[in-house]
Amino acid sequence: MVKNILFICSANKQRSKTAEDYFSEIYPELIFNSAGTNIKLCQKEGTNPLNQIDLQNADLIYVMETKHKNQIDSNTENKYSKKIKVLKIPDIYKYYQKELIEILKSKTVDDF
Repeated sequence: MVKNILFICSANKQRSKTAEDYFSEIYPELIFNSAGTNIKLCQKEGTNPLNQIDLQNADLIYVMETKHKNQIDSNTENKYSKKIKVLKIPDIYKYYQKELIEILKSKTVDDF
């Protein structure tokens, strides 16, 4: 059973952070985390950079774009590839934007 879900985008500021915060409210029995693949940008923004512990602990990993999956796969020798799902959500949304939440809900509805 899926209990620990990780959302990943570039900076962990808009898309993945929205997903973590929204789904944590809706499904309090599950664990949601989020992180960004761009370490320098995360440090600049004060957000969570992706690390090995996040990847190891996650039962399911959602990435916003294919480039995020490719980065993870290339840095981990495809170790987590089987538990990664690409949502194909471009970086055009603001934090907690209604349209972003609707897209996130529609793309994850059957997974938890």
